[in-house]
Amino acid sequence: MKQVVKAPRIGLTEGLIVLAMMLLIMGFSVIKLQISPQIPILFVILLLIAWAKVRRFSWDSVNQGIIDGISTGIIPMFIFILIGALISSWIAAGVIPSLMVYGFHLISAEWFLPSVFLVCTIVGTAIGSAFTVISTIGIAFLGMGLTMGVNPAMIAGAVISGAIFGDKTSPLSDSTNLASAVVGADLFSHIRNLMWSTIPAFFTSLIVFFIIGRSNAKLNTTSIDHTVTILTSHFSISLWAFLPIVLMFVCAWRKIPAIPTLFINILVAVGMIYIENPRTKIQSVINILTNGFVSHTGNKAVDNLLTRGGISSMMATIALIISALALGGLLMKFGVIDAVMGPLSRKLQSNGSLISAVILSGIGVNLFVGEQYLSVILPGNAFKSTFEKAGLAPVALSRALEDGGTVINYLIPWGVAGVFASNTLQVPTIQYLPFAIFSLSSPIFSILSGFTGVGLKHLKTHEND
Repeated sequence: MKQVVKAPRIGLTEGLIVLAMMLLIMGFSVIKLQISPQIPILFVILLLIAWAKVRRFSWDSVNQGIIDGISTGIIPMFIFILIGALISSWIAAGVIPSLMVYGFHLISAEWFLPSVFLVCTIVGTAIGSAFTVISTIGIAFLGMGLTMGVNPAMIAGAVISGAIFGDKTSPLSDSTNLASAVVGADLFSHIRNLMWSTIPAFFTSLIVFFIIGRSNAKLNTTSIDHTVTILTSHFSISLWAFLPIVLMFVCAWRKIPAIPTLFINILVAVGMIYIENPRTKIQSVINILTNGFVSHTGNKAVDNLLTRGGISSMMATIALIISALALGGLLMKFGVIDAVMGPLSRKLQSNGSLISAVILSGIGVNLFVGEQYLSVILPGNAFKSTFEKAGLAPVALSRALEDGGTVINYLIPWGVAGVFASNTLQVPTIQYLPFAIFSLSSPIFSILSGFTGVGLKHLKTHEND
């Protein structure tokens, strides 16, 4: 009979040392040395496996940890592949160029950043996908802002802030549904309770973007007119280009999931390419979807902006996500995350310290695992019983999970959302981080709610809501 070997137990001190060394290596490599996160993460995985073998973990545990970690990101990675094809097809069909041209006529440089933030919040709330907002109208706003002379990091911050607001408050959002499901809260009760931290963060973001937008407004009408002329002469600019955007809203209204929605929009964009030029070869369209759209306007700035997209453009992002998810899977399989979070969840008593601990745990999971969903699932499971004993309602926990988990992943250079946003907008995470005001302020207002009790739902009061 085969003897079952128990996995080694990891203590709190050892777990903290392992996590601290990981964070030091990745933080120094990405922030100080400014190198791509792929190699530092692989190096950390190597060291983690070496440590695991010293602690007598089996190779089966290593393999299973990698498999478990990567399996959580299969659907997001497939969505990224489709988004790569969506970006290139939207540019080729004139959707993004049309957004830029019409946007120039509607938005002034002085109010550009708050306008970007507001539009992204509206679209994000309607479709429930921050990734889609960033990769579509986000690119259009980036092109407009660069033409107006606005700092690209500020543009990225406004786009991401608005997109996250929409993703966080939409009933169609995967992350919002996940946060409520993990703690067993009603979805719409969860969304209503989110407003206690989300609305203050929204107005804080809007005020900041008004202030920095006015101070950085440098309208160059000559440059704008020149860009509009280039776009209208090389792309099909018309109101019909807004059809895929309308379809996206319709799909959201019909509650069609992300994958079929993206397929529908890609097919419509390809159809628009053939309507504009019926003689387009199928090989050319396939090349655009696979390798991205290549702009040949002769203007370097426009060509740099609109030469992008394609399935191949997402491969580096997917490679990084696979590595980060593998690292997270190993940490969970070896019990490192549980060793740190378990004692923390049992020792805290006050409401303020509980909310703070959940948010810090979500931030920690984002830092060490880099996966948005796990930053909700792991603290949610760890703190659920503690919140019940403290008499706090499930929506109190679900709000903290969103404020410390969902919104923070966009600020992590090796996080799934951070990598996607950085690569799509071509602005490094560290550069846009100070301007992602919504992500920075949401946890602060959530912690304030915990200590002051304002908006903090208890079991009895929540039952009466």
